[in-house]
Amino acid sequence: MNKILAITLIVLLTGCSIGGEKKIKIFSVEQPREKLNLPEPMPLTLEDIRWIIITSENAQEVFKKLEEAGIDPVLFGLTDKDYEMLAKNFAQIRQKLQETNNLLEEYKKYYEDSGEDSGNTK
Repeated sequence: MNKILAITLIVLLTGCSIGGEKKIKIFSVEQPREKLNLPEPMPLTLEDIRWIIITSENAQEVFKKLEEAGIDPVLFGLTDKDYEMLAKNFAQIRQKLQETNNLLEEYKKYYEDSGEDSGNTK
């Protein structure tokens, strides 16, 4: 009787594994891209700078006016060539900032606009 019970049990257990192979279907659901939620860059608030042009003709007058206004007449000067290089440097800085802003806009378009389009087509 034990032999019959053992054989029956083996047949039942192996019967489940022999013909019971199941195929699992795997599919993926495309998730829409998350919005970047990057804040727009804040414009700079720069301090006003007062430029004083000093020439050999007006140097005495400029120093006198500064002293009368209670300003220590210590000045930092640039030659005309140095001033030109300063202007070129600021132009390069403005250009680099514009490139960075454009790059951020392109990232924003890619992640937000493209993600919405692909989510709507499916």
